[in-house]
Amino acid sequence: MLDAPLDSSGRGRGEHRAPAALRAAGLLGRVGAADAGAADALITDPVRDPETGVIGVDQVRRAGRAIAARTTTLIGAGRHPLVLGGDCAILPGILQGLPSGFDLWFLDAHLDFEDGRTSPTGEGADMDLSIVTDHGPAGVLDREGPLVDPDQVYLLGHRPLDRAATDGKEASRVDPAVHLVPATRLRGADAAAVGRDLAVGTTPAWLHLDLDVLDPLVLPAVSYPEPDGLDWADLVALARPLVCSGRLIGMSVTDFNADEDPDGRHAERIGQTLAELLAD
Repeated sequence: MLDAPLDSSGRGRGEHRAPAALRAAGLLGRVGAADAGAADALITDPVRDPETGVIGVDQVRRAGRAIAARTTTLIGAGRHPLVLGGDCAILPGILQGLPSGFDLWFLDAHLDFEDGRTSPTGEGADMDLSIVTDHGPAGVLDREGPLVDPDQVYLLGHRPLDRAATDGKEASRVDPAVHLVPATRLRGADAAAVGRDLAVGTTPAWLHLDLDVLDPLVLPAVSYPEPDGLDWADLVALARPLVCSGRLIGMSVTDFNADEDPDGRHAERIGQTLAELLAD
């Protein structure tokens, strides 16, 4: 289990405290993980770079390198990393640390396909999926080209495209090769069926879980909640077949805002669910 406490707002909004909160709720023991410590991933610069449009871009690059180095080391040692964000801006660093040719199972309420010009915030978490598919701002990564083939990306749990960003502009940016499965298709038995279908195959895969894929009625402690999301049972039904597929090389968990969980009950529920997902 590796902490990556990157909050791409640069303002200490609460996501950077998520790894500590989840550890305090006993996550390490619950999932039976070895402790890999923390990557140097803190972002403290809230200034939006005029060239790339990304907040704290130099620190984002540094954090990405640190996360990539730790991921590479863990994968090379035959480990299966569980990386705790932080927000979704940890994803480019993780994918830079993986061998090529993997699938990406991406669970998120949002499309994350903004770039430095279109993002209303400049946060790297607005544009992580565009960055890793080579549609994001230039100069954020240390290398050119996509980190993952868009045809190997499965975007699961987003809300209706007509609600995505203003005037649907973000939806129009999504690479047409990306496989889209909205939240409306992930209810009850449908979630389990989608999970079983995606689990088929032999290609290694990374599972990225942005916790705002859940409905805010069951998990309000996120920075950008979206209604009409999954419940806990839907999430387990979808993700458990992926975890058990034999294809999983690692998992990232992001966007829990620990500042919105003063009594720790949401950290407790997240820990219970991750333990259920990752049980032998």
